[in-house]
Formats: sequence, C-alpha cells, structure tokens
Amino acid sequence: MSAEDLEKYETEMELSLYREYRDIVAQFTYVVETERRFYLANSVEVHPRNSEGEVYFELRMADAWVWDMYRPARFLKSVRVITFKDVNVEELDKPDLRLPEDGPFGG
Repeated sequence: MSAEDLEKYETEMELSLYREYRDIVAQFTYVVETERRFYLANSVEVHPRNSEGEVYFELRMADAWVWDMYRPARFLKSVRVITFKDVNVEELDKPDLRLPEDGPFGG
C-alpha cells in the first residue's frame, strides 16, 4: 500500500466517522474531551484524585460513543479514563426537546 493509498483510506475513514457522529450526536447529553479521545456520553462523573502530590482525574462515563476510527465498536456501555491532563465536559443543547411556545394544545 502506497503512502497515497494510506492517506486516501484514512481520509475516507475520517469522513465516515464524522458522518456517524453527525447521525448520533443528538442521542447524547455530554461531549467529553481528554488528551487522547473524544467521547459522547449520557452520564459523566469526573473525580479529581491526588496521589503523592500529583493531581489526576478519574472519569466514568456510561452509554457512550468514542471518536476513534480504528476501533471496530465505538458504542460503549461504560468507560473509565484516568488522565493527568485537562478534561473538558460540555452539556449538549437539545433544541428539538423544547416545548412549542403555544403550548401543547395550540394555545
């Protein structure tokens, strides 16, 4: 496989992963970024820990999806991550879940 073929393959995989992300993002509540991975999850717990003066974070996620084009199964029941780096957790906006301003009976 040439370098050009490999680059084309990785570009196609990345595009496929983006399309999967776009199709499923509305099913999740949180976006979680670590130094190594990007996750979507419906439950996230972040626990700061201290060991011999070193601070690290333990993350626990449930009902998750991981952005990783080399992983055959991206949907995960539970995830535990230990990291010494920054962690970013954002709650996703759910605009399609807002009630109409007229109320349920057109009112």
